[in-house]
Amino acid sequence: MPEPTRTFLASDRLGWRRWHTDDLPLAVSLWGDAQVARFIHADGAPDAAAIAARLAREIDTQRTHGYQYWPLFLREGDAFVGCCGLRPYRPEAGIAEWGVHLQPAYWRRGLAEEAGRATIAYAFDVLGLQALFAGHHPHNDASRRMLEKLGFRYTHAELYPPTGLQHPSYLLARAP
Repeated sequence: MPEPTRTFLASDRLGWRRWHTDDLPLAVSLWGDAQVARFIHADGAPDAAAIAARLAREIDTQRTHGYQYWPLFLREGDAFVGCCGLRPYRPEAGIAEWGVHLQPAYWRRGLAEEAGRATIAYAFDVLGLQALFAGHHPHNDASRRMLEKLGFRYTHAELYPPTGLQHPSYLLARAP
């Protein structure tokens, strides 16, 4: 399993690095987990081929846009936690989509919020984005509460094709 070397961002407990093609086992352990997948896929956990395609898209998004849903590691012990980052939403307007996916063993520890704060600061202060969009599965109240704590404001419901559901959607604008 690749080590979380070359971190480019860190918070008190977490370190961020970029995905690499040899990270497929990490990606499968996250996106292939049934508890994680229930919030992001209507058909359950994707197979390894679909996860490999997702990993390739993340790598391409980094190359094309300068961001991705970056893998997260604990700074103490280097355990793989999940991912938190950005993907294109309305790049012509300087708006990216923010998101976080954590392995269930790391839920309810405040890590998603910690990752969110650091990634949001990076998006605005380093990447110069104007706003961030985020959505959550309509049955995931923990995600709703976290988005509100991070300062996101509800704007509308939007169809999320992987679940086939209208997801509550939010926006966080860069401070003037």
